[in-house]
Amino acid sequence: EETMKIVSRIEEKIQETEGKEIPSKDVGELVMEELKKIDDVAYVRYASVYRSFRDINEFMTELNGLLKR
Repeated sequence: EETMKIVSRIEEKIQETEGKEIPSKDVGELVMEELKKIDDVAYVRYASVYRSFRDINEFMTELNGLLKR
């Protein structure tokens, strides 16, 4: 299943880090990276909560970046 593949890739990247702890910020970035590859809507929904966009301009900048790909 695709979800399990995503989780496995994130786990592998985390295990590759040298320290014993990884900041939650880094985990969130890994999740966004994976979501962006498979589902733009899921990515935007996650990013809008995770990044706590301060205003509509920040949100639109992110959306425009997706549209340019």
